[in-house]
Amino acid sequence: MKKSRLMWDQTLFKDIEVFDIDYVPEQFEYRDEQIQELAYAIRPALAGSRVLSTICRGVPGTGKTTSVKKLFEEIESTTKKLVPLHINCQIDSSEYAIFSRIYTKLTKNRQPPTGTSFKMLFDMIAKYIENEAVVPIVCLDDANYLIYEKEFNKILYTLLRSHETYDHVKIGVIVIISDPDVNLDASLDARVASVFQPQIIHFTPYTASEIAGILSQRVVQGLYPNVLGDELFDRIVDRTMICGDIRVGLDIIKRSVMKAETAARMNVSEEDITAAFSISRDIRLEELASVLSEDEADVLFQLAEMTNNEDIITTKSVHTALGKHATGYTRFVQIIEKLDNLRLVTLAYQNTGNGRTRIISLRHDPKRILAHQKKSNRL
Repeated sequence: MKKSRLMWDQTLFKDIEVFDIDYVPEQFEYRDEQIQELAYAIRPALAGSRVLSTICRGVPGTGKTTSVKKLFEEIESTTKKLVPLHINCQIDSSEYAIFSRIYTKLTKNRQPPTGTSFKMLFDMIAKYIENEAVVPIVCLDDANYLIYEKEFNKILYTLLRSHETYDHVKIGVIVIISDPDVNLDASLDARVASVFQPQIIHFTPYTASEIAGILSQRVVQGLYPNVLGDELFDRIVDRTMICGDIRVGLDIIKRSVMKAETAARMNVSEEDITAAFSISRDIRLEELASVLSEDEADVLFQLAEMTNNEDIITTKSVHTALGKHATGYTRFVQIIEKLDNLRLVTLAYQNTGNGRTRIISLRHDPKRILAHQKKSNRL
């Protein structure tokens, strides 16, 4: 019997976008309780009161961002008084960058003119809010990056105390934290803690049945019938559970179907899934490495190179090995601490004849980090 083959102008996807990580589905299950809590926090603004500050906490891939975006969609469709603003703090991680993004999204203008001071920038934002009589709801997504860069307190202070300088300016704040190791109480200084008293909404990891439900909805929406068999679908669910991140499952499906298309087959094979998983499981590593500055990436890649050849690596030996790519030692220490905060490395102390030595080790396979180095052309 002749094997069915995919024609050059055919596709196995009905809608490939439903497997994108930033896709916001029309039907969003298993987070109704959290969305209701978010809505409760925002509701006072409709009556002229202040928004309740909120923190969404949970590991990556547990629906925090999608929950906020779903609520923001509802707000935009029902009222003009509230203006939702979603800020990706992996991309914008400084005070000026955050408020430039707020200005751009709020006014729908281009970036502020070159040379605009921060005071002038915030004056423009406040004047727009007063003139339009709106209440911005600012979501600082992945705000743990602001904590790593020591920008978090400055940004919160400006947002939450804006009404003290501008009488008719009230700004609501939603903070999303994806790093379970972040101690928020220890991260806040006293002047911010006095005004930032948030309710905390917890996003626990999806169960196996919830992962299966989410992925099956996307398969029905995004693939033609019989492209992905039930047994292979169950294996994708299992692999997603291992990683604890729903985004991994979505990426496995997308990549495995693309591999089947490349081979002109009508169905996904087990080999497609295995090959896709070898890439998809590093989705968090790719995400973290992509937000590193060049000098930060140099340190990570140098450590990966050394890990292949040495059992014990000190921070001092990494700095020495960087050679011409080395920064000053103060900046180098800041980089090491950031890599530790991102859980890319582990730091420990070891007693030696010369005192305590700082030992550094990778949390990821060095081969995968070096593969990312080649991909990003940072050699």
